[in-house]
Amino acid sequence: MWTEEPVGRPRMPDPVRASAVRAVLIASVTLIEAMVAMLGAAAGTWITAPALLCTVVSTVVATWAVLDVWVTRQVWNQRHGVLSSPSSAARPRRLRRGSPARRGAGKVRGPAGRRVAGLR
Repeated sequence: MWTEEPVGRPRMPDPVRASAVRAVLIASVTLIEAMVAMLGAAAGTWITAPALLCTVVSTVVATWAVLDVWVTRQVWNQRHGVLSSPSSAARPRRLRRGSPARRGAGKVRGPAGRRVAGLR
């Protein structure tokens, strides 16, 4: 009988996974182009210059693809939320002591929260 084993990590969301696969494919093509440029340079053939130019362009595209994975992941986390709980080191919020009058209630304050000169 088939039984599913629990996985250590949850599966990545589809948009993040798609951008990660795209980034891996672009990076692998870039590495292949770099290998062709290196072997062409070692053999002294005409393909060296075009392969080197393509490798430089592909490196920029691969960097962009990796950034796309990071941005897609951040956007996914922002839109769909991440379930988190405070760690054991998190402290509970402190209650402010004193009456509202002691804390400055009723005082006239300026736009930055500073006390306005000449007013109480």
